[in-house]
Amino acid sequence: MSRSRSSDLNNSAPGAGSNPREAPKRPMNAMDGHTEDRMQSQLATGDMLHVLAYLEECENEREDTIELSAPNPVFRMAMHLIKGHLEARITTPTSLIAAANVPYATANRRLRDMIDAGMIDQRPRTKTGKSFSMHPSEKLLDQWARLSGRVRRLTETYFGSDTSAAEDRDYYFGGSYMTTRSIPPIQVLPEPLKVAGGIRVLVHGDPTFMVMENLKRQFEQVIGSDIHQRAFSIDRLREEALRNADRKTSRYDIIALDLPWVGEFASKGVLMPLDDAMDVERLDPADFHTAGWKATHWGGRPYGVPAQTTPELLFYRRDLFAKAGLEPPASTDQLLEAARHMHDPKKGRYGIAWNAARGTALGHTFLMTLADFGQPVLDLPEVAGGFATKDLATRRHRITIDTDKGLMAAEYLLELLRYSPPDILSMSWYERVRPFAAGKIAMAYGYTLLAPYFELDPSSPAFGQTGYLPHPHGPGAANVAPVGGYVMGIPANIAPDRLPAAAEALRVFTSAEAQKLYVQNGSRTNPRYSVAADAEVRRASPLFEAVDAMSWRDELQFWPRPPVPQITGIIQVCGEEFHDMLRGLIPPREALQRAQQRAEALFA
Repeated sequence: MSRSRSSDLNNSAPGAGSNPREAPKRPMNAMDGHTEDRMQSQLATGDMLHVLAYLEECENEREDTIELSAPNPVFRMAMHLIKGHLEARITTPTSLIAAANVPYATANRRLRDMIDAGMIDQRPRTKTGKSFSMHPSEKLLDQWARLSGRVRRLTETYFGSDTSAAEDRDYYFGGSYMTTRSIPPIQVLPEPLKVAGGIRVLVHGDPTFMVMENLKRQFEQVIGSDIHQRAFSIDRLREEALRNADRKTSRYDIIALDLPWVGEFASKGVLMPLDDAMDVERLDPADFHTAGWKATHWGGRPYGVPAQTTPELLFYRRDLFAKAGLEPPASTDQLLEAARHMHDPKKGRYGIAWNAARGTALGHTFLMTLADFGQPVLDLPEVAGGFATKDLATRRHRITIDTDKGLMAAEYLLELLRYSPPDILSMSWYERVRPFAAGKIAMAYGYTLLAPYFELDPSSPAFGQTGYLPHPHGPGAANVAPVGGYVMGIPANIAPDRLPAAAEALRVFTSAEAQKLYVQNGSRTNPRYSVAADAEVRRASPLFEAVDAMSWRDELQFWPRPPVPQITGIIQVCGEEFHDMLRGLIPPREALQRAQQRAEALFA
C-alpha cells in the first residue's frame, strides 16, 4: 500500500507509532530486505503451501513413473488455483488450462465442470465482463483443508512417527488446519469493489499496520481494488484526522484512531456512526474482546471496529526469575522487590523499563499506574469488575488526580526510577522494549504489539523466555491489563458514492480471516476471541492464550484511559507535570496539584 511517512515516526507510540522502516520483522540471518519480505509472506500460508508442494511432487512422480498413468486435470488445476490464491497471484482460465497438463479441450471441459460444481468463483476483470480472474471457492478451500489433514494422518499411519519430529510434521503437513475448527484463509469478494482510485486508508505507523502494508497484494486481490495507505506517528495521526474532518470531502475512506480518541472524534463529527454506514451484525460483534468492542462506542453507538486490541502488560524474563528463585510479581510491592533484585548496573542489567518520556508517553503511564492503585482519572461510578463507562457521553465528570491514590501512584513511579536505565526519562514505546529484547532489562511494561521484537528474534535473550502478566496491583486494588490499540472507522465527510466500498473494505480488513493473516505475518495484536482460539494462532505465540485468559477474567479494561473528548489534553498535562517530578524539579504533591488544576481547566 503506497504511503507517506511522517518525519517524526521515530518517537511515536505503538499504541503510538514508530518509523515503519523499523517495524520488527522476523529475523532472517544474513538475508537482504527483499528476501526477508518474501520469507515473511510465505510464512503466512506456509502450512498449506507445504502441503501443495508435497502433493505436487507426489503427482509428478506418479505420472512420470507409472506407465499409462494419465494426469488428473481437476487435481492439478485445484492445486494451481489454491497456490495462486495463497500467493496473491492473479489466476486466469488460460493459466489453469495450462496447469492441467492435458489437451486443451479436455482441460477446458474439466474447468467448466469445476465451475459448475461450485469449486471456482469467477470475478470480472474488465467492465465488459468478458475477462475473468479465477478464485477458489469457500467449498474448495474447505475441501483442501480436509485433504491436508488426511494426508498428515495417512503419512503418520503408514510411515510412522516419533515424538521429537511431531511438531515438524504438524507444520509440514498442515495438520493445524484440521484441529477443531480453524479459521480458513481469507477469501476474495464475489464482486470487486468499484471505487475510483482505490481504497484510501489513514493508519498509525506501528507493526500491525505495517503488516497490512506488506500484505498489500493479497488484500488488493481480495477486494479487487487498489489500496493506498498513509502512516503517521500517534500525534501526527490525530492532527491529520482532525484536519481531514475540516475538509469538504474526506481524503480517506477509512481512518485509524487510538482507542482513547473515540469520544473526541465522535463528538466532533470526525467519524460516522458505524450503524449509519453498514449492518453492524455482519462484523460479528460478539466475537470481539468485550473491552475492545465497548471502547469503540460513544453515546451507545459504535464509531469503529477494533483493528488491534493490544493491552499493556508486564513482560518479564522467566529464566532470570527462575534463576533468582522469584515468583512472577502480582503486586506493585513484589514488582519493586523483583526490580531491586534484578538491578545490577555494573553488569549492564537494569530492573525495569517503562514509558517515562515527557508528554504523551509518560501521560499514558501515569493514567495506567493510577489504575493499578484502583482509581480512574475521572470520578467514574464503581461497578463489579471495575468502573462504569456507559455514561461518558452524558454525565459531567470530575478530575481525580490529586488524591491519596494519586500520591501512591506518583511515589511508585519515583520508586521505579531507582531501578530503571539511566536514559529512562527519554524512553517511550519502542525504546523501553528494545533493551528488554537485547537482554539488558529484566522487566518492561509494554504493549503486546511490541512482542515481535523478541518473539521473532531467536538471537534475543528474551526469545522463548518471556512471561506475560497484567499490571501488578497496588494495595487493595485488582490486576488490570489496560487496553490499548487502534480502531478503524469511516470519516463522517466521506463522499456518499464511496461509502459502500469503504464499509465492505472495513469489514474485510477487520475480519477474523484477516486478523489471523496479520498474526501469521508477525502481528501480536488480536481483537477477536475466535482468532485467539485458532490452533495456528496459539502456536504462533503464548501471548494470545495469555491475553484471552485475561479477557475472560475481566482484567482487560479500557476505563484507565476513558475516551472522553478531553483525554488527549489530560494525558499531555500528566506527561508534563510528572516528568518535572521525576526530574526532581517539583515534589509529588505539587505535581498532583498542578496536574489536577490544568486538567480541570480542560472541562471549563
